[in-house]
Amino acid sequence: MLIYVCEDSLEGIFTGIYRAYEEKRDPLDTALSLTDDPVLFAEKVTVEPDGTRAFKVGRTLRRRFGEDDYLRLCQALAAEDEGKAQAVYRTVARGLETNCRPGHLFDSLAEENVHMAFSLARGAGREIGHLQGFVRFQELKDKILYAVIGPKNNVLTFLMPHFADRLPGENFVLFDRGRNLFGVHPAYREWYLLRGKMEGPNLCPTKEEERYRELFGLFVRGIEIQERRNLQLQGKLLPLRFREYMTEFQNPGGQKSAK
Repeated sequence: MLIYVCEDSLEGIFTGIYRAYEEKRDPLDTALSLTDDPVLFAEKVTVEPDGTRAFKVGRTLRRRFGEDDYLRLCQALAAEDEGKAQAVYRTVARGLETNCRPGHLFDSLAEENVHMAFSLARGAGREIGHLQGFVRFQELKDKILYAVIGPKNNVLTFLMPHFADRLPGENFVLFDRGRNLFGVHPAYREWYLLRGKMEGPNLCPTKEEERYRELFGLFVRGIEIQERRNLQLQGKLLPLRFREYMTEFQNPGGQKSAK
């Protein structure tokens, strides 16, 4: 068994897939791993991310499997799961071996790795859909729109195109607090990613922003019908983990509401 140890990134894992095919490895005797944990009777090779090789793999996957299944593979690789690299590699290997048509890569859900890759993609995709509706931007004093998220999966690269398309003329920043990762969008320009930390004292909302935040909170509380409150249903439609960053669940002072 040969194990390619890859960086936990799309570029790193795609480079590992490229190496496996470049060296004509048998997928049944090859594995991709994100950790360097010891494995009996296995040879390990560390894979350095290579943008050119990763691009070639992405181009091939798009051509062979179609845009929809390529997106699912990318979403699976955004999931927080140590087995995702191997699941995606085996799914790709099976699709190439069976020469499956575009849009049919995930048809064989009875196969363990295909099912795992599909489940990881579905979980990440569901979180992306939630965040597209739950993200709340605030206007800072320097006229930058700023929002914080705390997703389970590494989905910032899927969210930025969505908001760039809807806010093309705005300077905005979307911050993944758990990963210290920023999505930065200058007005009418391409967005990009930065890694670092945001200091709280620098986040000063405008007076108008504070006023609208207060009014929005009053509106949300005002339309509630106490007799029809259904906390169980609310928890399904709006999971608790998203509420920490949502304006309507915060008091004017910025503290989380007990509601």
